[in-house]
Amino acid sequence: MAQLPLNRLRPFEAAARLESFSRAAAELGMTQTAVSKQIAALERELGFTLFERRNRAVFLTDAGRRLGRVVSGAISDITAELAALQGLRRSDELILHCQLCEAFYWLMPRLSGFHQRHPGVGLRVVSSLNPLTETPEAFDVAMQTSGRASGSARLAFTAADDIFPVCAPSLVRKETLPILPHQIASFPLLVHAVTRQDWMVWDDWFETLGIKLEHPPHYVSFDSYPLALQAAVAGQGIALGWRRTTEGMIAEGKLVRPCTQKIERPTELSVFRGTSLQPHPKVDQLVAWLKEELGV
Repeated sequence: MAQLPLNRLRPFEAAARLESFSRAAAELGMTQTAVSKQIAALERELGFTLFERRNRAVFLTDAGRRLGRVVSGAISDITAELAALQGLRRSDELILHCQLCEAFYWLMPRLSGFHQRHPGVGLRVVSSLNPLTETPEAFDVAMQTSGRASGSARLAFTAADDIFPVCAPSLVRKETLPILPHQIASFPLLVHAVTRQDWMVWDDWFETLGIKLEHPPHYVSFDSYPLALQAAVAGQGIALGWRRTTEGMIAEGKLVRPCTQKIERPTELSVFRGTSLQPHPKVDQLVAWLKEELGV
């Protein structure tokens, strides 16, 4: 059996968790070239590829993802054990990392149900606009849009969602509803523009429905989806709505669906387990509850 190159595992773990050589280098205080060389050497010594290099970006291979989970879990467990030996024991809280919009609009109205079913479980929700690879805190369970960077987190299951336009009732005359999809483009279209667009945008929505617009729409841009959604509630334009996020506001009459068309996405949401080899004992209960609430 070949000797395990332990000195190369730390750069690999950081790169696998962050899915980025440059961010791994910044975290470890190394140069990107040094991280790349360490990982290339590790791949030669192991005899298989850990990352695919495409267009100045890196993506974990299946083998890299499997090894990343093991290494990340081992480092997490070593860190936790050292903290315990030093008297800095981890809180017994179960940590759920959740995208901000799903946390605020979908999770919060349901969270009391989890506490009623599991009264002895301490649950802390950590919300974020960033993908899992950019979260600075360890988590036990996480939920985010499928396709966003997840590093070595372990996929538990996926859930479906529908995407359709939403707006304030005051923006459209009730007697004109529903309007045709191409008429949507005559209104201001609210967007959340970020550097890495990991979810459906208006162009995707129109293209999926086979709609070709004669004139480019007027876009109003925000730096987060919650802001775009609140602008829709305020009557500033039409936003794309995800059913799980907007169903409460539609039921309350704050938003309406101006047209009947929707895009069905069978794997739109992903729920992950953390990478620890010794997970919180209540992880299975939280995963099972999320699965039930998401109707999987």
